[in-house]
Amino acid sequence: MSRAQRITVLGATGSIGLSTLDVIGRHPERYEVFALTGYSRLNELFALCIRHAPQYAVVPTALAARQLQDDLRAAGLGTRVLVGEGGLCEVSADPEVDTVLAAIVGAAGLRPTLAAVEAGKKVLLANKEALVMSGALFMQAVHRSATVLLPLDSEHNAIFQCLPRDCASGLDALGVRRILLTASGGPFRETPLSELAHVSPEQACAHPNWSMGRKISVDSASMMNKGLELIEACWLFDCAPARIEVVVHPQSVIHSMVDYVDGSVLAQLGNPDMRTPIAHALAWPERIESGVAPLDLFSIARLDFQAPDEVRFPCLRLARQAADAGGSAPAVLNAVNEVAVAAFLDRRIRFPEIASMIDEVLNAEPTIAVGELETVFEVDARARVLAEQWLQAK
Repeated sequence: MSRAQRITVLGATGSIGLSTLDVIGRHPERYEVFALTGYSRLNELFALCIRHAPQYAVVPTALAARQLQDDLRAAGLGTRVLVGEGGLCEVSADPEVDTVLAAIVGAAGLRPTLAAVEAGKKVLLANKEALVMSGALFMQAVHRSATVLLPLDSEHNAIFQCLPRDCASGLDALGVRRILLTASGGPFRETPLSELAHVSPEQACAHPNWSMGRKISVDSASMMNKGLELIEACWLFDCAPARIEVVVHPQSVIHSMVDYVDGSVLAQLGNPDMRTPIAHALAWPERIESGVAPLDLFSIARLDFQAPDEVRFPCLRLARQAADAGGSAPAVLNAVNEVAVAAFLDRRIRFPEIASMIDEVLNAEPTIAVGELETVFEVDARARVLAEQWLQAK
């Protein structure tokens, strides 16, 4: 492009959004912020608007929009403030936008991400729930619109980097045997099982390697995050769940690997910093500086690998069960997990009960075919009701 790429950042105040804005700020000649969105950290969103002067900002309520609009006008900024899901979809599909970073956590990110896909934008996908909830529908929209879809999760971005550039012919034609999806094991990898019932939200959010939001940090502690990534990888790389093996790698230096039939295993390595996959996806197929320090193998000294313990991490087993079942099962899994994690963070349930709630609802709710987006949201809503009933009955 002769001009700077115009970028909408969905979820600008989260860790992925802030890392993206850091990379963008290093390359003002290449990138221009078109829109920023936020949910609860509205003071931070205001500060980001002052710094990046977007054309639009999006907030969840009319009251918040009026307040932010007044503040921006007082600061002499012409940013227009939009409201709610409609505003998110508008800034995702706007004709002036080139690239959309989809980093809204949870089911709330599905519609605006799909709006970007259907508008044919370059989409940098960090919202894994979009594919978990509606994988077939989402990928059909990607193929229909010829969208460039680039994975932003460090693991999926690593797999993407380890595959040939043209991988549309499928994994068999490429000689791929397995995808090896790495996981750190989170903060409870070696915690005695008897102590897991007493761990606090603060402990669950204290990830040893990554700085992340509270919800994804709890998902990492339960390894549900890896289960969701397994489902996402099935759709991104068109492969069966059985072809994906989860490998616990505590150092988080190897971000994932691809095993080929000739015995070669290609790995992508780097410091655990999301600016690396963000910079890769922003500039693809080129490379740009990200601000991440070079990897020092001598200081790391060793790389360890373990098989995941599904007794310790039953959420990983439940995610694979949902992936195998297909249809509506992954949407149920995701919805109940969101309710369960919120309840754990609010200290309404104990850490092991996250898996207990998911297990009970997932097995009680029949799996159905998902042929349209409204069915996805109906399944999501029904699963959340069942999860709340589980909470009230416990």
